[in-house]
Amino acid sequence: MVVSELSDQDVNRLFRALADATRRDIVRRTLVEDVSVSQLAGAYEMSFAAVQKHVAVLEEAMLVTKNSRGRERMVRANLDRIRQAQRLLDHFEELWRSRIDRLDILLAEDNPAPPDT
Repeated sequence: MVVSELSDQDVNRLFRALADATRRDIVRRTLVEDVSVSQLAGAYEMSFAAVQKHVAVLEEAMLVTKNSRGRERMVRANLDRIRQAQRLLDHFEELWRSRIDRLDILLAEDNPAPPDT
């Protein structure tokens, strides 16, 4: 089960990283190919340093990896971690759907249908 694969600290890092729209966009941009930090910085109305910080948060959550290509730092989405995050979200969805189903059953028991006349 994915929940046991991740510590609470890992889950917190993951959701903290994905909580920001810019970071989600960086992940999206790096899904298909490596993108340099410079290219990413050019895509946003913020400083190069700010983009580097966003990438660092994503890297800490293991959602992206960075490697050097010559003088450039290239960023690429970590598909394994993204799949892990998806499994975690699927687990949470299953958990909440189960709770809602149980609540529906309890409410139906408290309010029996009127007899047919």
